[in-house]
Amino acid sequence: MEKTFDIKEELKKLPDAPGVYIMHDKDDVIIYIGKAKSLTKRVHQYFQASHNEGIKKKQMVEHIDHFEYIVTDSELEALVLECNLIKEHTPKYNTMLRDDKTYPYIKVTLGEDYPRVLFSRQMKKDKSRYFGPYTSASAVKSSIDLINKIYKLRTCNRRLPRDIGADRPCLNYHIHQCNAPCQGYVTKEEYAISVKGAIDFLNGDYEQTIKALSDKMLKASESMEFEKAAEYRDLINSVKQVAQKQKITNADGEDKDIIALANDDTDAVVQVFFIRNGKLIGRDHFHVRVGSEEAADDVLNNFVKQFYSGTPFIPREVMLQSEIEDMAVLEQWLSEKRGRRVNIKVPQKGMKEKLVELAYKNALLVLSQDKERIKREEGRTIGAVKEIEGLLGLHGLNRMEAYDISNINGFETVGSMIVYEKGKPKKSDYRKFKLRTVTGPDDYASMHEVLTRRFTHGMEEQKQLEKDGSPQEIGSFNRFPDIIMMDGGRGQVNICLQVLSELGLDIPVCGMVKDDFHRTRGLYYNNVEIPIDRHGEGFKLITRIQDEAHRFAIEFHRSLRSKSQVHSVLDDIEGIGPARRKALMRRYQSLEKIKEADVEDLMQTETMNEKAAQAVYAFFHSAT
Repeated sequence: MEKTFDIKEELKKLPDAPGVYIMHDKDDVIIYIGKAKSLTKRVHQYFQASHNEGIKKKQMVEHIDHFEYIVTDSELEALVLECNLIKEHTPKYNTMLRDDKTYPYIKVTLGEDYPRVLFSRQMKKDKSRYFGPYTSASAVKSSIDLINKIYKLRTCNRRLPRDIGADRPCLNYHIHQCNAPCQGYVTKEEYAISVKGAIDFLNGDYEQTIKALSDKMLKASESMEFEKAAEYRDLINSVKQVAQKQKITNADGEDKDIIALANDDTDAVVQVFFIRNGKLIGRDHFHVRVGSEEAADDVLNNFVKQFYSGTPFIPREVMLQSEIEDMAVLEQWLSEKRGRRVNIKVPQKGMKEKLVELAYKNALLVLSQDKERIKREEGRTIGAVKEIEGLLGLHGLNRMEAYDISNINGFETVGSMIVYEKGKPKKSDYRKFKLRTVTGPDDYASMHEVLTRRFTHGMEEQKQLEKDGSPQEIGSFNRFPDIIMMDGGRGQVNICLQVLSELGLDIPVCGMVKDDFHRTRGLYYNNVEIPIDRHGEGFKLITRIQDEAHRFAIEFHRSLRSKSQVHSVLDDIEGIGPARRKALMRRYQSLEKIKEADVEDLMQTETMNEKAAQAVYAFFHSAT
């Protein structure tokens, strides 16, 4: 945008209509997004000397270079657009959630002829039935395991009834945890009864499940089947434990979220209690980025908008500790999202008011406890990066990349690339390299290939981005590091500098030098070894980076080595290709069991004929 933007003139052009306004700084970066019932009234307020919106907004106004706006037909449309744009751009001066959480659901695939009970992070508009959301992924997985044990539901991905009888039953059938509908051992009607029992269980009807299990336990005991009776006893105890964890909060059986906020000058914590079907199923807390003198009601208002724009489940009622500015329009928005009426209330007395107070006390507790934890965490991460910056005389080391090579006598040489941002590992940007041009144990040549491939790929991605003009990243290679941390001294650093010089890149390179006992002793930078305090957080971060790069390379090498060892023997047998090799390993699970099988048994394997079975048998028995 041209620098001829005249704020006073542009303010005169603002319409008296609902919409969203977007503030930019001199670098055209979006620094604030807001919605308004009247754009002209709201935006004018920021530039009135008499209007006070706190230090945070005042600082924001000082950085405004130009603004734009989008007119909408209603305040509700403006609210939806504001939520979407804030989520997309995360402006600096907006109140932002620090947490990006998705909650797990239990999904019953009622659209299938033989439904399954699955773990899901999303609630889609399909024929499945969803239960949740829950706050604990481990608890969801445990509940699913328990349901499958009780009702013996299938966990496989086979398409039934099409695949009935197409393959042998899996292990779950043999250990009595599945009734094998894949073999037709249970009718569709019988299976449906089990599914109904699972749904009743998820709805909180534990008494029927306990009664059914108790009957089976007594029957097994009377038949002298004591091991089976013990299994039913254990299942009954598991069900009782689940039932005890469900705390009744009221008898209306409604879905509610109870939200309360505790804040100080720099931080805020929002506590949310999740009540489903009248039961408190869990709670969670969220750290919110706030500015000094920012009103608690404004923080709460922004939290509600951001939280419900990111979660697919909307309860019937949302209870808050205080009134917020956009209450009416938020009710309308949530009602449209849910498809039914949603009420936002501020309870003043009774059990509901006590629940809000309890949520507030929990938020206050988390805020006080986490203060010290956050400070310690920042010391381990951002503080550690600052220490390294001070040692090297650099600034702005946000993204660090480290590399390592792993091989055994040159066998299956691999390279690893790990990424740390703000002192924390960013595992989504980790990359593995299988060496293409280097044979034998040559670490320098291997590192040269890995670095060349990494940065050549990154430069190609950057060119593609410039050509397409797309703001979306097409990969992680197009983001270059602020510093490269090499596991070693002068030799490894010089290899990296050579690659960067060949590609015309200028990135600081630092070596992490180890002593004779393989312990980090200092940093090698600009041809000088810099000693480092072994008790400092910077030293600990460097050690973590070294260990992580080494671990990632070793694990990749181990997986390749394992695959090669498992498959190499079968690959040497004439007539055994990938399909037969997989079929043999799937059926026998190990080479030892394949060796023990005779020709007739081998012929029972999928895709195997007599000639192939004889070849396998002869291969393992010719020497004896």
